[in-house]
Amino acid sequence: MGASLLTAFALMLIIEGILPFVAPAAWRETFLRLATMADGQIRFVGLTSMLIGVALLFIFH
Repeated sequence: MGASLLTAFALMLIIEGILPFVAPAAWRETFLRLATMADGQIRFVGLTSMLIGVALLFIFH
């Protein structure tokens, strides 16, 4: 299980790094917009992201 978690973490880092590598200006703009959002909006984005991740795990597992 430890190897699976490390693999998942490595893949997350790769996916997270794609946008800043390919389009740094767009990444910066997105990050600045995120910084100006209210806490509730950021929580909603995080919740939505987690729910999509859980749904994908159920679909592909």
